[in-house]
Amino acid sequence: METLEELQTRHRKEQKDLQARITQKKKGASKKTRKGVNTECEELERQLKERQDQQRKALSGEEVVDNGLELDDEPDEPQRNGVADLVGSLQRITVSEPAPTEEADNQPRKRNRQKERLARRAAEQEAAVEEAKKEAANQPDPKAIERSIMQKEFKTRGLVEKLIRPDGHCLFSAVADQLSQIGVPLGAESEVETKEDQRYKVVRKAAARYIEGHPDEFVSWLDEPLQEYVGKIRDTAEWGGHLELLALAKSYKVVILVLQNGAMQSIEPGVEGGEEPEKIWLAYYRHGFGLGEHYNSLRKAS
Repeated sequence: METLEELQTRHRKEQKDLQARITQKKKGASKKTRKGVNTECEELERQLKERQDQQRKALSGEEVVDNGLELDDEPDEPQRNGVADLVGSLQRITVSEPAPTEEADNQPRKRNRQKERLARRAAEQEAAVEEAKKEAANQPDPKAIERSIMQKEFKTRGLVEKLIRPDGHCLFSAVADQLSQIGVPLGAESEVETKEDQRYKVVRKAAARYIEGHPDEFVSWLDEPLQEYVGKIRDTAEWGGHLELLALAKSYKVVILVLQNGAMQSIEPGVEGGEEPEKIWLAYYRHGFGLGEHYNSLRKAS
């Protein structure tokens, strides 16, 4: 049987191995996956601590309730906070009863206090799950709330929404649609790039070209080398954000107005003198689409 000193030595080795594993995961994380990787690492640390606590209790003779967690059971997706997480956690907990033995069958039945405690605990957990489900059902729907607020803004400002496919190129496709609406040339290099489903490529190149040509304006905001970032924006489905909108406003010399959950953000091209720059409108959603953040084009109502 493993002694306390041997158990502690093994636990220290497991903790050291886990830290090395976590370090590798974090090194391999990208800007988009960093949050999920951090959540996953926290879950692995929690599972190891819980398992080691159970092993220490078992060695010292304390009562241990198996919660069914193993260190290698990595979560399928980042854990969500709040009521939904409580429901999932409680439903995963199982309470096992001690198996009957032949010796027990031959003796008078005695009151099994451990079995009673487990039964009470199971009943309490079931009641907690039901209560959590009721509370979750009463929570507001952020998607519906966001949609309602945005629709009111569209109506107030005389705008109609042009849906853009949520494929990772939505910001660039929405900007391409808006520039085409006001007659600003995209700068297509071939006839293929003028087709509606290909125009985002031209806009991606314009954003990448401006960022590459003005590193002092962007490099301090990047978590990776400039050339690597520029390559992602130009050649992949990397999501665009504020930096790309700023680059496009300056590249095409337009004001980009973004409606988001009742607020409006204005991104200026920084052009001094001359005629007032044209304005284009985008709708930005945090909850309304399956992939997460999303941009649509907003056209003037006819």
